This record gives sequence, structure tokens and C-alpha cells, in this order.
Amino acid sequence: MLLLAFDTATPVITVAVHDGTRVVGEASGEGAMAHGELLAPAIRDAMAQAGAAMADLTDVAVGVGPGPFTGLRVGVVTALTLGSTLGLTTHGVCSLDVVAADVQVEGEFLVATDARRKEVYWARYGGDGVRLDGPHVLKPADLAAQHPDLPAFGQGAHLYDGVLRAAGDVGAPRASSLAQLVTSGRALELPLEPLYLRRPDAVPQALSKRA
Repeated sequence: MLLLAFDTATPVITVAVHDGTRVVGEASGEGAMAHGELLAPAIRDAMAQAGAAMADLTDVAVGVGPGPFTGLRVGVVTALTLGSTLGLTTHGVCSLDVVAADVQVEGEFLVATDARRKEVYWARYGGDGVRLDGPHVLKPADLAAQHPDLPAFGQGAHLYDGVLRAAGDVGAPRASSLAQLVTSGRALELPLEPLYLRRPDAVPQALSKRA
């Protein structure tokens, strides 16, 4: 098995290559509006570090969000394209689950990422890291009112620390954690369809009717 995993649901573009036993290559980049420019070079770097060619891959995994429209589209379309052209087995995983995989805490907790518009994407997890509720999008104050006693992890939690109970230093999804979830069989897999949760910020203008 040789798995290529990546996530583009946040400004951090993260890529990892896993051989079924361990991560053998990693790369990342950051840019809120540069997912298209950064993903391909990061894939090349991770594959080079692994000493592998694209033809060696057997699987591809992608974080399907929730996240902004452009970033998710880049990641999901890339995974679909690789799966189709190389005949790879594809795996879709909620990006919040990927963050949760890095959390080590007793009892329930929240994962929150920045949804812009002063909102967060969030989900609730049990102490075993299994998702109990979500994903949803909500204002931080409303989320805090719903779950006032739960610690929150992820970029959104740190962005709204003081409103949410930010805990630990877990931030953006990591492709290495995504790869480990998939290869261990612990991932709750989803179709390769972006989890937008709401309409994109930019929509095409309607064509004017002819007179």
C-alpha cells in the first residue's frame, strides 16, 4: 500500500505519503487563497521525500471539509482526478475528524476551525475521538452557550479563545494524521464531495433576460 493524503480545508495545505506502516514523506504550505498554487508542489515534495513515483500509489485520501469553497474544491477535485487517472482507491474524511485524531483528552471535546464571517465550523467528539455531533457552522458565542464546559481544539478555538474554552496546541488538520486514520481503518469515510455547509461567498451573476 502506498497512500497519498492531503487536506486543503484551511489556509494550511498539508500532504503526506504513508506506506501502510508509517509516514514516509510530508510537505506543507500556507496561503488562504493559494491552494491551487501550493498543492501540486507539496505533493511533488512529499512524493520525492518518500522516494516514490505517482505510478507507485495505490490509494489517495483527502479531507473533505468543512471549509471554504475554493480550498475544498482544489483538494477534492485533485483527489478525484488522481483516483480516476491512476486507478487509485479513494478515501474522503471529515477534516474536523483529522484534527480530532491529534487530541488526547479524557471526556468529550469540541473541534473548531475558522469558517470566516465570524463563525466556526465545529463538531463534538467523545474521549475516543469518535464524532458524536456535527459538522455544523455557528457563531463562537452560540457554540459556547451550547457546550460551555467542553474544551475546544483547532484553529477556530484559538482564534476565539476567551469565547470558547481553547485547549492544547492542536491546530490545522495534518495529512499525516489523515493518513494514519485511513490506514488504521479508524476513519469514518465519506464520499469525495466537499462539505461546504453553506453557500460560497462569491456566486456568478444571473444572466439578464433578453428584451
